[in-house]
Amino acid sequence: MKSLLILAAGDEGHEPSPLAVEWIEVVIALVVFGLLFFAIRKFVVPNFEKTFTERTTAITGGLEAAESKQAEADAKLAELEKQLADARHEAARIREEAREQGAQIVAEMRETAQAESTRILDHGKAQIEAERQQAVISLRAEVGTLATGLAGRIVGESLEDDERQARVIERFLAELETADAAGKDA
Repeated sequence: MKSLLILAAGDEGHEPSPLAVEWIEVVIALVVFGLLFFAIRKFVVPNFEKTFTERTTAITGGLEAAESKQAEADAKLAELEKQLADARHEAARIREEAREQGAQIVAEMRETAQAESTRILDHGKAQIEAERQQAVISLRAEVGTLATGLAGRIVGESLEDDERQARVIERFLAELETADAAGKDA
C-alpha cells in the first residue's frame, strides 16, 4: 500500500492515468453486482421460470389437445369416407336394380304388345273370314237367284218352288266349284 500512496503523492500534479485501477470502485462494483445478482436470482428468476413452466405446460397441453383433435378429425374423416363409399355402393346397387326393373318392364311391355298385336291380327283375320263367308253366302244367294231366273227363262218353266230352286242352285254351285278347282289344277 505504501507504493500506492507514494504513487498517489508523487503524482499530485499530474492527471490520473486512465489505465490505473481504482480499487474502491472495483469493490463497490462487485458489491453492487452481488446485490443485484442476488435480487435478480431471488425475485426475478423464479417468476421467469414459473412463466416458462406455465408456457411449456400450456404449449404441451395445446399440442396434445391439437393431436387428439387431429386424431378425432382423422377418425371422423375416415368414417365419413366409409359412409360415402357405402352410399356410392348403395346408389350403384339401386341404379342396377332400376336398370333391371326397367329391362323387365320393357320386356313385359314387348310381350304385352306382341300378345295384343297377335290378338288384333287374329281378330282381324276372324272378322275378314266372317265377312268373306257372309259375302260368299250373299253371292251364292244372288247367283242362285240369277241362275234360277235364267234357268227358268231357258227351260221355259218357272222354278219358283223353293225346294227345287235350292237343289238347282246347290247343283249349279257345286259344278262351278268343281270346274273352278279343275281350272286351278291345270
